[in-house]
Amino acid sequence: MMEDIRNRNDISAFVDLFYDKVRLDTKLGPVFSGAITGDWQPHLDKMYSFWDSLLFGVAGFSGNPFAKHVPLAIGQEHFDQWLVLFDETIDSLFFGPVASEAKNRARLIAKIFVSRLDGMQGKRI
Repeated sequence: MMEDIRNRNDISAFVDLFYDKVRLDTKLGPVFSGAITGDWQPHLDKMYSFWDSLLFGVAGFSGNPFAKHVPLAIGQEHFDQWLVLFDETIDSLFFGPVASEAKNRARLIAKIFVSRLDGMQGKRI
């Protein structure tokens, strides 16, 4: 039986697997490889802190995730694929209320980012 997400080690496991999938994805891979050149570890470390903050309220995340996405040529179809890979990753590793919350938070993030990016139409890139 699968367990729920319990701690930062579990977060590291799903973040690492998720970004392995992102890098191989034909839609998302090129976007991320254009934005992250060289060492991925600083991005992964930031994502560990981001999800630790969202899921467990652990201090340590700083930054503006939305601002990092503004210059990228992305839209609804990218976030749809991002959610497919995210849900697939969580479901392959975990089951429980925190895992469900992670997927809910990801959907909320995608919805907010798409809405804000659409509102910036013509002001980006």
